[in-house]
Amino acid sequence: MNYWQLRFGRPFPYGQSWLDEETANFALYSKVATEVTLHFFSRADFVAPVFSFSFDAWRNRTERVWHCAIPRSSFGEAEFYAYQIDGPGDPGNRFDPEKLLLDPWATAIHFPRGYSRSAASRPGSTFGKAPLGVLHLEAHPEFDWSGDRRPHHSSELVIYEMHVRGFTRSPTSGVEPARRGTYGGVIEKIPHLAELGVTAVELMPVQQYDPQEGNYWGYMTLNFFAPQQGYSAAPEECCHEEEFKAMVKAFHEAGIEVLLDVVYNHTSEGGAAGPTYCYRGIDNSSYYLLTPDLSGYRDDAGTGNVLRTANDHTRKMIMDSLRYWVQEMRVDGFRFDLASIFTRNDDGSVNLEDPPIVSEITNDPVLAPARLIGEPWDVAAYQLGQDFPGMSWMQWNGQYRDDLRRFVKSDNGTVASLMRRLYGSDDLFPEPLPDSHHPYQSVNFITAHDGFCLYDLVSYHQKRNQANGHGNTDGTDANHSWNCGWEGDEGVPAEVMALRKRQIRNFCALLMLSNGTPMIVMGDEFANTQGGNNNPYNQDNETTWLDWSRLETHQDLFRFFKMMIAFRKAHPSVGRGTFWREDVRWYGVGAATDLSFTSHTLAYSLAGGSQGDADLYVMINAYWEPLEFTVQEGPAGRWKRVVDTFRPSPDDIVEESQAAALTSLQYTVGPRSVVVLVSG
Repeated sequence: MNYWQLRFGRPFPYGQSWLDEETANFALYSKVATEVTLHFFSRADFVAPVFSFSFDAWRNRTERVWHCAIPRSSFGEAEFYAYQIDGPGDPGNRFDPEKLLLDPWATAIHFPRGYSRSAASRPGSTFGKAPLGVLHLEAHPEFDWSGDRRPHHSSELVIYEMHVRGFTRSPTSGVEPARRGTYGGVIEKIPHLAELGVTAVELMPVQQYDPQEGNYWGYMTLNFFAPQQGYSAAPEECCHEEEFKAMVKAFHEAGIEVLLDVVYNHTSEGGAAGPTYCYRGIDNSSYYLLTPDLSGYRDDAGTGNVLRTANDHTRKMIMDSLRYWVQEMRVDGFRFDLASIFTRNDDGSVNLEDPPIVSEITNDPVLAPARLIGEPWDVAAYQLGQDFPGMSWMQWNGQYRDDLRRFVKSDNGTVASLMRRLYGSDDLFPEPLPDSHHPYQSVNFITAHDGFCLYDLVSYHQKRNQANGHGNTDGTDANHSWNCGWEGDEGVPAEVMALRKRQIRNFCALLMLSNGTPMIVMGDEFANTQGGNNNPYNQDNETTWLDWSRLETHQDLFRFFKMMIAFRKAHPSVGRGTFWREDVRWYGVGAATDLSFTSHTLAYSLAGGSQGDADLYVMINAYWEPLEFTVQEGPAGRWKRVVDTFRPSPDDIVEESQAAALTSLQYTVGPRSVVVLVSG
């Protein structure tokens, strides 16, 4: 080992590492800091450190990186660490020498009992009140990944968005109390997901967020390397890394990919009056986009600050974080929240030609095999489709959501849009050279965590967000919802409930019949409700905890979802790597497609021969009366009816082997229903 490294440390890698079995290395970036002190704390006392090390700028700094080598014997029984930093008061800096600061590269976080967001938001010491990095006390900690195989799906990819805590926190989950709302609790419910047939889970933020900020969803990241401590069954034991890895391995054993919803656009430190936990106290102007006079923060994320992704150091943090989750935690991909912020230059202007962070992520050899999904908008920019510079990325398709919602609730002028969305949204992801896109890049969804869940979409005209504390002004008003004739979920007449279930089946059927990548939200498969709250970001209670009792109540819907997902997987001609092109032929009630403003009908045939598949014929009626369709490709005996959402369960969907052949090319499609035929 290099003598100088053992004496002064080395500037790489950032965070804590080991030089040998007995010497820990610490490296921290701060371009203008003048004083840096590293403190070590034991579990017995979070105020008085057991050991402190003051960096010597002449010995312990290389360019802009402060580094040191600390023998294990020096910090003894310490289990945690943090920094204390000072620097000049020039515009753009926010040094506070009394604050205890978290290492941005810490891979596990501990919150002492005295932890206080309010203390971090005002002048004064935060010793005993600040989050701490957890020391890795072994030079080579290992997790047993033996037998782990990373799945990677193509035409059978079906994404399930879920919240780790909300998935099993309710007593109705049947999970033992100590494991409810934890990584281990999720493991217990993997058989449900396997039975449903989903092949990827998209976990709402699991990177450590601020437990006192009030964002239950997790979109206020405190640290980009550490898994959320609050989802651990034993948070005081600091085992959350191992518990997370065990969950990933269990998903992989079930053939399910693990995708993370990540928030590399802002942090939990908020605006100018927010807390000083980490970034602003270490190197404010490197981490954040500031206003022109350097006195405040740009707020393109609507959360108080925006990460400066055009800065090479901030990009390094993001890249190191992504690589860490892929290599060490073995996740399979990412969904990037408000990804259009990645296109911001230092002055806040938009760069669509070659934004550095998008290019680095796309071309990184470690990340290249990972699934990359962008939410291509923020409060200041909307870049859905070819406007987003991540050419190979998948994208959440908000236009698909809006168009499908409007068609199914029978809005006028929506048939042409429905055709586009079923086809794969080639208007947004164009196929012609030189900018060739693919339909699977469109992540199709009807609902997501943000907005009404599926049952509420067919049960409420208006949002009911009073519990959020904003006078019902938060959350979107553009829901494109319809309550089926009865507002809410109390005292619902039987005929209204039947219609709601039919509409849910219609949404599910059309989603699974669309070219592109389908995504559903946890609980939609059994009509989970959030009581009409379309923005429950701060509701850590029964509003957002999945009510598993509804699985039994709505077993018919679960059956339909399960069989519709299986139908999609059995027919690779639906979700293709290319657009349907000449394999699709569009019809209406008769031979002609009705694109008039008042039309609510569409039919089409999809030839499956080029994909080694059977042919499909689909009839869609969003009108409120039954209509007689004429199947345009015969003879009648060629077709078997597999799906008819107007029929009650179990006749709404049947196994293809049990489906009866048509006896006539005339077929009455019930009001607001979808029929799917398969060639015999």
